[in-house]
Amino acid sequence: MILFPPAKINLGLNVLFKRIDGYHELDTCMLPIPFTDVLELLPSKEFSFTQTGNALPGLLEYNLCVKAYKLMVDKFDIQPLYIHLRKEIPSGAGLGGGSADAAFVIKGINDLYQLNCSIEQLQNLASTLGSDCPFFINNQAQIAKGRGEILSSCNLNLAGYYLKIINPGIHIGTKEAYDGIVFNENNLSVKEIVEGPVLSWRDNLKNDFETTAFSNYPVLEGIHKQLYSEGAIYASMSGSGSTMYGIFWDEPKLSYLENKDYLELIVRL
Repeated sequence: MILFPPAKINLGLNVLFKRIDGYHELDTCMLPIPFTDVLELLPSKEFSFTQTGNALPGLLEYNLCVKAYKLMVDKFDIQPLYIHLRKEIPSGAGLGGGSADAAFVIKGINDLYQLNCSIEQLQNLASTLGSDCPFFINNQAQIAKGRGEILSSCNLNLAGYYLKIINPGIHIGTKEAYDGIVFNENNLSVKEIVEGPVLSWRDNLKNDFETTAFSNYPVLEGIHKQLYSEGAIYASMSGSGSTMYGIFWDEPKLSYLENKDYLELIVRL
C-alpha cells in the first residue's frame, strides 16, 4: 500500500488563552495542500521501519509513524508491517508533516486489515499521538479548536488559486513559539473570516505567532512583505513557523532559485 500524507497550512491562528491543563486554546482553519510525503505499508514477518529523504531529528523508534503502528498493534490483532517513509515535508516547519504521517499510518492499517473503524474512532486514536493528527484523518479544510483536536467543517473553496510556499530552513520550537505570545482579542472567529471574501483576509486573518517569530527572525517578516509585493492576495506564516506562504490569483514565479537553504514551491489548490 502506497499513501501520500499531505502537508497543511493554517489560515489564521488565534491563541485565545492558556488553559488550566497547561495547553493553549486555539482557533484556526487547517487546509491540506498538494505537497506530500510518501508512505509504504507492507505486511511482513516482523515489524521494521525505514526512512529516507529529508533527515529527521531523534531516533527512528520515536518517529510518529512507529508510535502510530504500536498504537494500532495494542488496539487490534494485526500482523507486523514493514513501513517505509520517504520524507519530503520539512519537520518543525508548521506544515504538520509528522502528524500527517502518523494519521496516514492509522488510516492505512484500518484499510489494509479491514478494521472498519469509523472516522470518529480513527480521530480518537490519532488524538493520542498529537493535536494536529486527527485533522489528517478527514483530510479536508476544517476549523480546529481546543488544542487543535476539536474539528468542525467550514465553507471554504480555494480551488484554482495558486499557493507559494517558502521555508527558509529555520526551526522554531514550541516553547520558543509560545514565549511572548499575546493572547488574541479579535471579536471575529477564524470561521467567520475564512468563510468571507479572500480579499478581506489581509486585514482580518492573523497568525498570533507571527509577532514573536518576526521579531526573532526578521527574514520571515521580509518574506511576508515580499509575498505581498509579488501580488499575493493573502500571505501568512503557517502554524508556529517557519514556513511562509502566499495565495495568488495567477501563477507566481519562484524567488529563491539560487538559495539552496530555502525550500520553495508553487502548487495549485
